Amino acid sequence: MRPHIFGTLLVPAALLAGCTADSIQGPDRSPTASLERRGARPDPAFTYTVIEVPGALSTVASGINARGDVVGTYVDASFRSHGYLLRDGSFTTIDFPGARGTDARGIGPNGEVVGGYSRPGEPGVNIHGYLLADGEFTQVDYPGHTNTIPQRILPKGTILGCRHDHNTMDTMKGVVIDREGSSEISAFASMNNGATPDGSRIVGLYMNMDAGNRTEGYVIDDGVFTPFLVPNSNFTAGWDMNQAGEIVGVYRDASGFHGFLRRGDSYFTLHVPGSTATRAIGINARGVVVGSFVAGGKTRGFVATEERGQTP
Repeated sequence: MRPHIFGTLLVPAALLAGCTADSIQGPDRSPTASLERRGARPDPAFTYTVIEVPGALSTVASGINARGDVVGTYVDASFRSHGYLLRDGSFTTIDFPGARGTDARGIGPNGEVVGGYSRPGEPGVNIHGYLLADGEFTQVDYPGHTNTIPQRILPKGTILGCRHDHNTMDTMKGVVIDREGSSEISAFASMNNGATPDGSRIVGLYMNMDAGNRTEGYVIDDGVFTPFLVPNSNFTAGWDMNQAGEIVGVYRDASGFHGFLRRGDSYFTLHVPGSTATRAIGINARGVVVGSFVAGGKTRGFVATEERGQTP
């Protein structure tokens, strides 16, 4: 295992110490944007394929690259969490050395994996970051802060995620870390979760404290922060974005949790048939979506492929 930081190289979004002054604006206090569907366009049709690590109590799929490699997290029979890589139909477990538990959240075009791990004896809120590349782990710790959660890694090695200290409220902020330095946004309880390959557009989630601590999504376009809510939802989280600017995430309405796909100003629901809750967490350049669903009281992952012949 490599020692600690990437120096000026890559450290997860909020990982670098000495983040520069906020180069990204925080949310304004105008009403949150709630984009409506345009026209009478039917939802796209998806084919869902289940992902389940053999013998796992639960499985979640979190990230997918253009090749179709999937990363995520599973819980074993002893209630310990592990990351995994699913490639060409085979699972490989990812465990950070000496960790109490490990997750895997994002995967780059060349198979680089980012995620988090917990150390024995630490509080449950503590999560530390890692990068796994060419079979070697590198710790990703943001100087000056206790915890780091890397969420995505972009083609040039930029890491998105968040940093926090003793809680995930006022001490948590979304971050970007690349070879030229790092920056964080000013919104509290925020997390940068995905971006276009060049990093010019970022999607994430934050807690709007002026709206009763409601979780909302946001898009940052060249430094301009714009919150959004799925129409008629009381909770929206933006989780990933591909090069076409398509966004996936999770929303909650009166009937429960659902995944969403946002194209332009239109929102479409993703819901695994027969599930009581569905969450869309990752999307690749081809528009393939991964996430998790609950059915029969058990959480499993999924891959959703759009039936293009039925695309509106």
